[in-house]
Amino acid sequence: MLDYAGKIAKAKKYAQERERFRFTQFSVTFSGDNNPHTINFDNGVFHCDCEFFLMHRWCCHTRALEMVLDKMLPEMTPA
Repeated sequence: MLDYAGKIAKAKKYAQERERFRFTQFSVTFSGDNNPHTINFDNGVFHCDCEFFLMHRWCCHTRALEMVLDKMLPEMTPA
């Protein structure tokens, strides 16, 4: 017999332990104040399609995502 309640309890426990997760690659659409932006993350490197990122290699969109994913990303060197 499957123990669904046990699996759900374990999932809730894991969800609270953010350090268990390490993202290595993903793509996100970010709804900016003016336009949507596409953010890609690949092996520790962010890329955003906004103009500021192209000039400075970081932007408010990537920094916001870093804050949301606190402790879930590999260690990165500041841009």
